[in-house]
Amino acid sequence: MAAEKLTQAAEAAGISVKVETQGSIGAENALSDNDVSNADYVIIAADKEVDLDRFAGKRVLAVGVSEGISHPEELIERVRTAPVHRGGGSGSGPGSGGTRGAEGGGRSLTYKALMNGVSYMIPFVVVGGLLIALSLAIGGQTSAEGGLVIPDGSYWQHVNDIGVIGFQLMVPILSGYIAYAIGDRPALAPGMIAGWIVNEGSLYDSEAGAGFIGAIVTGFLAGHLVRLIKKVRVPKFAQPIMPIIVIPIFSTVALGLFVISVIGRPIAWVFETLTEWLGGMTGTNAIWLGALIGLMIAFDMGGPVNKTAFLFGAGLIESGNLAVMGMCAAAIPVMPLGQGLATLVRRRLYNDQERETGMAALFMGFFGISEGAIPFAAARPAQVIPANMLGGAVAGGIAGLAGVTDAVPHGGPIVAVLQAVGGVPMFFVAVIAGTMVTALTTVALVELTGRSGPAAAPEAAPSPATAGVGAASGTTSVSTAATATTAATGGGESRPGGGYTAAGPPAERPDRSESGGSDGPEPGSKDQVLSGHLTAETVGLRLEATERDAAISELAALLARTGRVRDQAELVRVALAREEQGSTGLGEEIAVPHAKTDAVTAPVVGFSRSPDGIGWNSVDGTRARLIFMIAVPEAAAGDEHLRILAQLSRKLMDGGFRERLQSAPDTSAVLAVLREIG
Repeated sequence: MAAEKLTQAAEAAGISVKVETQGSIGAENALSDNDVSNADYVIIAADKEVDLDRFAGKRVLAVGVSEGISHPEELIERVRTAPVHRGGGSGSGPGSGGTRGAEGGGRSLTYKALMNGVSYMIPFVVVGGLLIALSLAIGGQTSAEGGLVIPDGSYWQHVNDIGVIGFQLMVPILSGYIAYAIGDRPALAPGMIAGWIVNEGSLYDSEAGAGFIGAIVTGFLAGHLVRLIKKVRVPKFAQPIMPIIVIPIFSTVALGLFVISVIGRPIAWVFETLTEWLGGMTGTNAIWLGALIGLMIAFDMGGPVNKTAFLFGAGLIESGNLAVMGMCAAAIPVMPLGQGLATLVRRRLYNDQERETGMAALFMGFFGISEGAIPFAAARPAQVIPANMLGGAVAGGIAGLAGVTDAVPHGGPIVAVLQAVGGVPMFFVAVIAGTMVTALTTVALVELTGRSGPAAAPEAAPSPATAGVGAASGTTSVSTAATATTAATGGGESRPGGGYTAAGPPAERPDRSESGGSDGPEPGSKDQVLSGHLTAETVGLRLEATERDAAISELAALLARTGRVRDQAELVRVALAREEQGSTGLGEEIAVPHAKTDAVTAPVVGFSRSPDGIGWNSVDGTRARLIFMIAVPEAAAGDEHLRILAQLSRKLMDGGFRERLQSAPDTSAVLAVLREIG
């Protein structure tokens, strides 16, 4: 809405304008270097810190999103006398600044940072895993020992090597972008370098690195270390070099040495201790040893616990004991196969990016690439890791009970297809059983806790600068001749009522709804719009309430019709608490109250109208007549939310659309109008 308002105001003034918006779907209408160079003025409408380095030398006006919505003409006048940005700082925003992603308290920051890292890690997991799988599938040849090998120097060996590099980068990327979300750009280098160190066991005399769990630790350490250093006051002359030289170098050295000398030693000790412990268990009952091996394989997927079990099994092959490797081989594919299956069993619990990652995980699982499950484990460790371990234990236990063997140090169905496995039928029984247990346990735990996934994306699949609905800022070229105008948004999390967060790679997406839900019309039905978020069940023609709080209670009852609300009173409480943080009245007689709470089991959107309007403290002072209510489980986020809300926001700027929505005589007519959104 701010983008639309700024554009309309500039065009009305005869000024050429370009507006860049940034969000989890990436930058839209991105500014080129020429756009910035030709611009005379820059308006940034965002509610958190925005990187201003590219606007050095321009007059820059930084305001909140609400001002971009309610006073666009005034902003265009004010920017003419705005101070010139001299550069040398990491960013600016309305108010005293702050750190990206820091809003919402410790838990919120932790979750956002984690989702940010996961979102950036996913492409490396998918590319690396699929390239390895493809190289094995197409270029692999059966060896005399029954395993699958790729001839040295062949084309497919190079493809395999490229895939391995993708996997090597996966862990430092996770660490680096967790750090970035907490400490901004100065934290990126120390986060990535520390992530590489913690995953390279040879640097601290260990045969196995710490894997993705170690990356999470180093990412948070790097981010918070940089935040701490940034609070240190330094002389003015030193300020320009702090974010680009002093902070990255000092934090990288300090954290790198800390990882090698402090964190690395416990990792090496864990690896050695577990290896000795397993060595003393070779004579124990096979089913219990298999369950233990499966638990270890599934725990950290490449970390010291996983590597201990794998190398233990591989080391016994030369001595003729193939049973332990058989247990490993059965457990290795269970995690990616189980997580991939979970995205198919309960699609509504996952966003688009997660579902796509799930399909890739299924493919990787067939080839025994357990890393395909790491994005899911990193995003929801409390739900996914226990489910993985339970499934791994089942697979390993069945393989141990049935005496399954494996003659090569690899796992997954591919080794059975290539006849390296002894006891093939029971091997597949073990894999299928473990996969089913992992998938069903994951779904149960996710539904129980109401965690609906990242925004990679994940927030999540974010880009280095993000945008959401209602976000805009502009570089407005208002020279004497009024020729060139450019506008750029500060990106980040969007909030009804102007809460637009300028955050580099966003870790968590806004409190928006996502498609899915167990009840209501089937997808594609004419009785549902906005990708199934809003259905005939959740449309009200007239609100009886005359005050905001009562209206929210009435809308909550409307949402409860779907069966997706487990605690209506809690939903109302959270929505009202959100109003206390800032009004969700958008202006133009529109309000979008919302709540992020586990009082709902799946995302849901409702709509109703107030004939006389309700006072909502809107940014333009209008009374709310068109009211949408959004409720999502606490962790719901993803690209789809931003797309839907961006479409909704832009359509609501159309006066004719609002008028048709207000005058629609019945539910079918309301839905017909809303379907104009697309």
